Amino acid sequence: MHYKRIVIKIGTSTITDEKGNLNLRQMRILVEQVTQMSNQGREVILVTSGAIGAGVGRLDLHTRPQTIREKQAVAAVGQTHLMRHYEELFNEFGFKVAQILLTQEDMRARDRYLNARNTIMTLLEYKVVPIINENDTVAIEEIRFGDNDTLSALVASKIEADLLVILSDVAGLYTSDPHKDKDAELINVVDEINDEVETIALKSTGSSRGVGGMYTKIQAAKIATASGVMVVIADGMKASVLSDIFKGDDIGTKFLPSQAKISGRKKWIAFANRSSGKIMIDDGAVKALTKMGKSLLPSGVVSVEGDFRLGDMVTVVDGDGDEVARGLVSFSSDEIEKIKGKKTSEIGKILGHNDYDEVIHRDNLVIV
Repeated sequence: MHYKRIVIKIGTSTITDEKGNLNLRQMRILVEQVTQMSNQGREVILVTSGAIGAGVGRLDLHTRPQTIREKQAVAAVGQTHLMRHYEELFNEFGFKVAQILLTQEDMRARDRYLNARNTIMTLLEYKVVPIINENDTVAIEEIRFGDNDTLSALVASKIEADLLVILSDVAGLYTSDPHKDKDAELINVVDEINDEVETIALKSTGSSRGVGGMYTKIQAAKIATASGVMVVIADGMKASVLSDIFKGDDIGTKFLPSQAKISGRKKWIAFANRSSGKIMIDDGAVKALTKMGKSLLPSGVVSVEGDFRLGDMVTVVDGDGDEVARGLVSFSSDEIEKIKGKKTSEIGKILGHNDYDEVIHRDNLVIV
């Protein structure tokens, strides 16, 4: 397959050593392969970790910082160091780079989400390589992505990439943890990310220098594949890893994209927002949403959890608590509490207004 637009996530363990110092030789190997792809007419976006790791090395710290303020300070030192070397390396091959720092809030606000997308697309038109990282210097725990695996999947989703490559310190998804089990076998292709795949991923561990282990990579792959993006998890230390992927070699683990692609707005609803609460629905509503493509009406609501406002994203669950859908609500949690189980015709009498007939309109609803 010809991949035109590619997002490459580079993990901390791939470009730093045990002390946190940048591995400039490895960075150069990867940059050279990226520029080769760009020279072939492909659009490449990097999502890079390593700012905190580079800061640890730059400040000669013995351990990775634990508190938010320490992480932010170390990231501020490391980010400039990291970007300086990326710029120098890409310049060697005749390419310009641009730095983009994002937080979870940039994804949750629809206008900022679209602005970030427009910036990335414009940079690609200018033949500039966007280099994206989480803005660790200002992000607090409540607005963090938590790892750049998730960030890379959201970026790949919103720019409609053809391929997401996640480079790690392992060769892909194994049947068990390869660090502990010598009989662990590499899984070459995953058709669908189901409970079994997630259970396997939970048994794997990540590097002490990074944040996300295999489970976060599987969750990232779930986001990307649901958006129609092919995902490959591969060993970032393999000298020709990117070149081999584009030659079609069996490298790492491939996660096949879903055939049922969702729209850009629904991608934002499903993946870029953090849930503000829960709405439990009855079996009839579950069937109406999942089988018939209907909106969620008050009559199907059993209970409400959380404090949310009109327009917030909430999780819709069934009677067992399993997630059915996500959507933007047309009423606040207090209002839904009052109209739950009622007919649409009763909304006006109960609330004193009837601006909407649906708790969540199907255009604002994503089945998960």
